[in-house]
Order: sequence, then C-alpha cells, then structure tokens
Amino acid sequence: MAPLWYRHYMARFVSLVLLPLSLMCTLAAGQEGGDLQAQILYAYHAENSGRLRSLIQTLSAQVAAGGADNALAYHLAHAEYRLGALSAAQDPHGADAAFSQCIDRLKLLLGRDPASVESLILQSDCYSGLAVVRRFGAVLLRARASDRVQSALQLAPENPRGVLTAALQELARSDPGSPDNARAFSRLRFAAQLFERSSATSIEAPGWGHADAYLELGRQLQARGDIVGARNWIEKALIASPDFKAAQRQMADLMHR
Repeated sequence: MAPLWYRHYMARFVSLVLLPLSLMCTLAAGQEGGDLQAQILYAYHAENSGRLRSLIQTLSAQVAAGGADNALAYHLAHAEYRLGALSAAQDPHGADAAFSQCIDRLKLLLGRDPASVESLILQSDCYSGLAVVRRFGAVLLRARASDRVQSALQLAPENPRGVLTAALQELARSDPGSPDNARAFSRLRFAAQLFERSSATSIEAPGWGHADAYLELGRQLQARGDIVGARNWIEKALIASPDFKAAQRQMADLMHR
C-alpha cells in the first residue's frame, strides 16, 4: 500500500497543480494574509528561491508605496526570513542580507507594538539564521535571538511558533544525550502537539510552522533510533506540505535505512 503522505498528496493533486499558476500572478493590494502566507510557504518548501525573490520584490514595492499595514510588512519579513534560510548553504552573503532585512523590518513593527508576539518570534528566527551565516558576532546574535523568543513566550507561553523556535535554539546549543538536550527535545514534541491543535492558515494571524515542526521532530526521532515515530511525523510534514522537498529527502533517507 502506498504511504499515507502519498495517498493524501494524490487526493489533493487537482487543487495543488493550480497553485504554481497563482504564484505567477501579480499580488493584489488587498490580498488576504492567508493566501500570502501560503505562497511564501509553497515557494520555501518547494525550494524555489526565484519565487521567493519575486514575492519579496512585489511586497517591497507595496510597502514602499505606503499602502502597507503591519500584517503586510510582517509577511514581507517572513518571506525574507525564508529566503535567508533557503540561501544559507549556497549563498551566505545573500542569506546575510535577507536575514538583516527581516530583522530591520521587524524592528519597525516592534517599535509600533513592542508586545507583538509574532514579530518577536520571527525576529528571533532571523537573528538565529544570521548567527549561522555571520561568524563575527554570532554569540551576540544568538543572545538576541534567545532574548526575543523568551520575551514572546512570557506573553504567550503556548504559541506554537514560539515553542518551536525556543526548542530549536536549545537543541542547537546542547550536546546530544545531555539533560539540556532532553529538555529541548521534550519542548520540540510539545511544539508539534501545539501545531496539531492550531490552524494551518489564518487571515488574521500567522499560522506557519506546522510542516517545519513535524519534520524536525521526525529528524530528532530518527537520530534517536525511533524509526516508526520518525516516519509518522515526516508523513505528517508531507501531508501538511506535499511539496516539502526537505521532508521528501528525509523520508527517502528513512526508507533506505
């Protein structure tokens, strides 16, 4: 029998094949946030940096024209973060620029609303990404990343993106098998559970992170020898985003072991 993620993929094929066509269209000024979010995630998961750059160019023009609200500026920062993450391995200089733009854009949003949980979380992610590609000052950048996400979690302890961001930072700075690493893994599992209970799309508020959390939990379970659990969560990542190339590669690696 075909894997669960593949059966879901085929069931959704008719609707998904239309999405790339919509990504080629010019964004309308009043386009819903949920649709923007879906386009950004599709481009990132499909590893299409050209589409991300096109989205950033269009959104930047709208923001520069003065017709942008905070939500549109947030989506632009999210697209810049995703471009940085996608470019980090092959183009560190480009990734540095994308992460830096994301950070600066969110500084403006946080200047208007210092208690914006989602802006704090996304800025934390951008600081973490910048620390990876910029060796000089990496310690300070990681400290800023930690400060932002901890501030967000004080305001919203069960925000799934906040819990995920904190877990990933803790996993990155802890040694495998250590108590800190075990706590970070538990937090990652909790983040995945929170995502399962939250909406994947929202016009009013960000709803990204589901597939990312599921894939990372699958990777961590695989590293810990839990192959069945790893497959379950990677399949969930592919159900949430069938075109998620990183999850496809992880599943292929899992199947060949």
